Amino acid sequence: MARYTGPVCRLCRREGEKLFLKGERCYSDKCSISVRNYAPGQHGQGRKKNSEYATQFRMKQKAKRFYGVLENQFHMYFVEAERQQGVTGENLLRLLERRLDNIVYRLGFASSRKEARQLVLHNHFSVNGKKVNIPSYLVKVGDVIAIKENSLDSEKIKAVLEANGSRPVPAWLERNADAKAGKVINFPNREDIDTPVEESLIVELYSK
Repeated sequence: MARYTGPVCRLCRREGEKLFLKGERCYSDKCSISVRNYAPGQHGQGRKKNSEYATQFRMKQKAKRFYGVLENQFHMYFVEAERQQGVTGENLLRLLERRLDNIVYRLGFASSRKEARQLVLHNHFSVNGKKVNIPSYLVKVGDVIAIKENSLDSEKIKAVLEANGSRPVPAWLERNADAKAGKVINFPNREDIDTPVEESLIVELYSK
C-alpha cells in the first residue's frame, strides 16, 4: 500500500499553512509553521510569483496532503466526482470526507488523519459490526463506526480518547461517547466541510 513516509512538517511548510498532520504538536509552539514559516529547501525564503497553473497545482497538493492521499488515488476520486450529479468540486471533497480514516479523525477517535489511518490498519475499528481495516473505505449514510471491544483496553486508544474526547464533531456525524462509536447521519454539504481548499481551482487544473 503506497503512502508518504517523509517528514510531514515539510508538507505544511511547503503549503504555507498548518495541515494538522501531527496531532497535538500542530497546536503547540513546536509546530514548524510557527518556527519556520517558509517553504523548505535552499530557496524556500525566496520570493516567487505563482502562475495560474502553479496556484491550481498547489491547491491540488494541499487537498491531497490534508487527506493523506497520493496522486493516482486522488485522480480516481476526481474521475468519480465528475461522474456523479452535482458540482464536481463539492463531490470531490465529499468523497474524501467519506474515507474511513477521515471519519475516525472527525469523530475524535484519532489526533490526526495519519494516526487514524494507522489505527484503522491495525484493526481497531468496525463498521456495522464488521472489521474494516481499509483506510480508504467509503462510508455510507447510516453506517456505525465503532472501536472494537478488544481495542478498548489498549493504552494507545485510551490516550487518544482522553486527548480528543471533547473535540467538536461535524453536524453530519453523531458520536456516542459511552459506546465509543459514531454514526454517519448524512453526507456533508460544502458548508459542513472546514478544509481550507478552493476546490474550483482543482477542477480547473484537471479540466485543462
